[in-house]
Amino acid sequence: MATEILPDLSSRELQAICAIAECGSFMSAAITLNVSQPALTRTVQRVEKAVGLELFRRSTRRVEVTPAGQEFISLATRVLADLRISFGNMREITDEQRGIVTVSTVMSVAYTQLPRIIAGYRQVKPKIELQVREGVHGTVSDDVRSGSSDLGVTYIDDVASEFSTISLSHEVFHVVMPSKHPLAKQSKINLDDLRSFPLISLPKEAQTRRLLDSHASVIGVTLSHAVTVNHFATLVQCVYAGVGIAIVPSGAVPAALHADLVTRPLMQPKLSRTIGVILLKDRTLTPSARGFLSHLQADWKHVKETKPRGSRAQS
Repeated sequence: MATEILPDLSSRELQAICAIAECGSFMSAAITLNVSQPALTRTVQRVEKAVGLELFRRSTRRVEVTPAGQEFISLATRVLADLRISFGNMREITDEQRGIVTVSTVMSVAYTQLPRIIAGYRQVKPKIELQVREGVHGTVSDDVRSGSSDLGVTYIDDVASEFSTISLSHEVFHVVMPSKHPLAKQSKINLDDLRSFPLISLPKEAQTRRLLDSHASVIGVTLSHAVTVNHFATLVQCVYAGVGIAIVPSGAVPAALHADLVTRPLMQPKLSRTIGVILLKDRTLTPSARGFLSHLQADWKHVKETKPRGSRAQS
C-alpha cells in the first residue's frame, strides 16, 4: 500500500495563511506578523505550490478566500491550536506542574510517614497526580521492575542488583501492645519473651515477618502468628481490640500508639533494617517523579529528626 506524501509545511506558514484570512488583506497580515508584504506573498506562493491548490483570489482591493482555502484554514487553525495545547502541556510537565507519579510502598510507610509527605508535596505541586500502591517488599520490587511504579519505598538491605537504592532511615523494631498487657511492665523485650503470646502479623512475604521468623528460628523460638492481616491499619486495630500484640518498625511507632497502647523496644536480638527508595537502574525518571523523589528525601529527614509524640515507653 502506497503512503501518500503530505505537504511539508511549517507552523509559521500555517500562521501566515490564517492571519491573511483573519485580517482580510496581505498588508494588514504582514503588519500583524511583523514581516514584509513581499515576504508574506512568497510564503503564500510556497504553501499553494505545496498543496497544489489556490487558497486566495487576489485583486487590487480585496483578498477572497477560495473554497479550498476555507477548508485549509479550518485545518490549519485546528493544527495550530493542538500544537499550542501540546507544547503548553509539555512545558508544564517539564516544569513539574503536571504529570502522574506512581509510588509503591511497604504498608507501614503507607500508613505512617507517606501521608504527611504527600500532604506537603501537594501544597507545592497541586496539579501532579499521585498514585500510591501498597504491598509487601516483594510487591514493591515487582511494581518498580515492571514499570507499574516510578519508584518504591521499602527495605533495601537485600535488593536485587537491577535496582539502585537511596537510604532514608535505619529502622529497629518495637513491640506494640495494650497498656495492661503483661509485657508492658518490662522496659525492654526479648524475642524469647514473645513465644507465649499471640502475634498480629503481616503476610509471610513481608520483609519484617521473614526477618523475625529467621532470627526466632536461630534461637529456637517458635512465634505464634495467630492472625495474619494485609494492611498495617488492620494490624494496629487488632492490637487495640486485644486480639494480640505486634512487632513494628521504629518509624511506625508514633502512628501505632493509639489510646491505651504502649510500645517497648525489641532488644534481644536487636533487629534492624534500612528503609529507602529503590529505582530501576536502566530507567530514567520523569520530571514529576524526580521532583517527588527530591521532596520525599527532604521531608523524610524532617520526619526522622522530629521526636515521636505519644510514646508511653517506660524509662
